[in-house]
Amino acid sequence: MPPSPTTATAEDAAAQFSDVTRSDASLRGFLHGLPGVDQVGADARAAALGTRSIKTTAKAYALDLAIRMVDLTTLEGQDTHGKVRALAAKAMRPDPADATCPATAAVCVYPDMVATAKEVLGESGVHVAAVATAFPSGRAALDIKLADTRDAVEAGADEIDMVIDRGAFLSGRYLQVFEEIVAVREACARADGSSAHLKVIFETGELQTYDNVRRASWLAMMAGGHFIKTSTGKVQPAATLPVTMIMLQAVRDFRETTGQMVGVKPAGGIRTAKDAIKYLVLVNEVAGPDWLDPDWFRFGASTLLNELLMQRTKMTTGRYSGPDYFTLD
Repeated sequence: MPPSPTTATAEDAAAQFSDVTRSDASLRGFLHGLPGVDQVGADARAAALGTRSIKTTAKAYALDLAIRMVDLTTLEGQDTHGKVRALAAKAMRPDPADATCPATAAVCVYPDMVATAKEVLGESGVHVAAVATAFPSGRAALDIKLADTRDAVEAGADEIDMVIDRGAFLSGRYLQVFEEIVAVREACARADGSSAHLKVIFETGELQTYDNVRRASWLAMMAGGHFIKTSTGKVQPAATLPVTMIMLQAVRDFRETTGQMVGVKPAGGIRTAKDAIKYLVLVNEVAGPDWLDPDWFRFGASTLLNELLMQRTKMTTGRYSGPDYFTLD
């Protein structure tokens, strides 16, 4: 009997797979023994779910929920401390003209901007997420990746978004990828005994097949990732409905097996309120309503928030505000 979802931990889940993760051969056997993905069927089901629409009160709820799920992101070489301060202020109060508008889930920045974001956000409840492990390529030695992670956690990051070594994964070196995720999760520990949450980024646009997406999902969850994430946003294609559906199926099946819930974060290319609602429908229909919560589902986005705010304003006032009504992200 698996532990209940409210008590199971990453360590509990990892213990259940200790035999599987003992060697490269056993791990490969497990991952390649997972049910294969019917690509045509997956595309068709995701497309069908994407045609569903919601109206009036349900739509208003969905827009607010989507805002609460946004990881408001800036990951550019030209980022400045001023830009990050402004972004953090916007995350806390997305629509200054409407106090009923909810805050976003997090602000996602490079590690050197964590302290700046944390200074502004304080105890607001909006988290600070930091990309780490040589984002976005993941091409660095493990000790550098771990130092990158520790620096971000020490600066105050609540969440770490790491990237897997896609070269190792595609070469079938699954145990190497598994052990790296475990090491990064351990590097997320704080001196007080708590730990930053770990999101594991696959860069699904480089994984080539839906079967690989399913294998990467299970690999990351078995290694103790708190979230699985589609993309860095730097490679196309990024998040898609079929890929996210496969990841949602994986977290659903993982909970049935282990009792542990793992979150899902599509990132990159989600720009409209209509698209966001499609993803929420997908979450509800595939994983279930337990995942309709910012603790278990996030959008990695920058331009999406303004679109959600415009649609929200239209529903509350009856007037459509143009993009210049809100600050640029």
